Amino acid sequence: MKPSSAQTLVVGDIQGCYGGLMKLLDQCQFDEKRDKLYAVGDLVARGEDSLATLTFLKGLGNGFSSVLGNHDLHLLAVSKNIQPANKKDRLENLLTSDRLEELCAWLQSFPLALAVDNKHIMVHAGLYPGWTPQQLLRFSDEVSQALQQDPHTFLTQMYGNAPAIWQYDLTEIERLRFIVNACTRMRFVDKALRLDLQEKGTPPASDKNLMPWFSHPRLQLPEKQRILFGHWAALEGKTPSKRIIGLDTGYVWGNTMTAYRVETKERITVTP
Repeated sequence: MKPSSAQTLVVGDIQGCYGGLMKLLDQCQFDEKRDKLYAVGDLVARGEDSLATLTFLKGLGNGFSSVLGNHDLHLLAVSKNIQPANKKDRLENLLTSDRLEELCAWLQSFPLALAVDNKHIMVHAGLYPGWTPQQLLRFSDEVSQALQQDPHTFLTQMYGNAPAIWQYDLTEIERLRFIVNACTRMRFVDKALRLDLQEKGTPPASDKNLMPWFSHPRLQLPEKQRILFGHWAALEGKTPSKRIIGLDTGYVWGNTMTAYRVETKERITVTP
């Protein structure tokens, strides 16, 4: 049954799986003239057609918005010859396309975190427990400004696992790198709020001192707000709270692709 009014959909990691995205939007009865589509990042890489995926999403105009994931940022670095492409990312048709510069300029315009409405905030990896949602959005703006003003310098310096913990006296590049890592790579943190970027499996971690970011006692998420995130396919979308909404359900690994309908708070999924 077709939705009777406009719907707002937030889709999990697409990762270049164009066919899966089309199947999911069909399942949601998405109407690009009426509905709004959001994505939690990692639009590209690993799937069969990142070029078709970006071309379609860009074609939605103001009907689509996204946050940047780690794969999206890496694509930007590859497109500027800062980093080599990973063969596993299957980006050949995109990197050789005459639309590469145009599509990357469009991708570069997206932030690390975005408020869908006054209740729902999107970020690729999650909300760092040392920050409030308002701080998350503000720090995202800092990165966006750096990415727009001097993309080559920013993309060159963003790689690395240090610093592991947020401090207000970090140097500018340390500050920006930490924001990027917290927003696009975070899964586990320790009791002292240090990021552990090596552990990637299903909770509990092998190190008993680590916990998922959403289970940390210092998580600052006001009661009426929800975090929509992706990045952690091993979770299969499962979290301990209805206000922590995991949307990466591992379609690119043969599992499902998931969309969250904001108006009804329901999940819609498709399989390959």
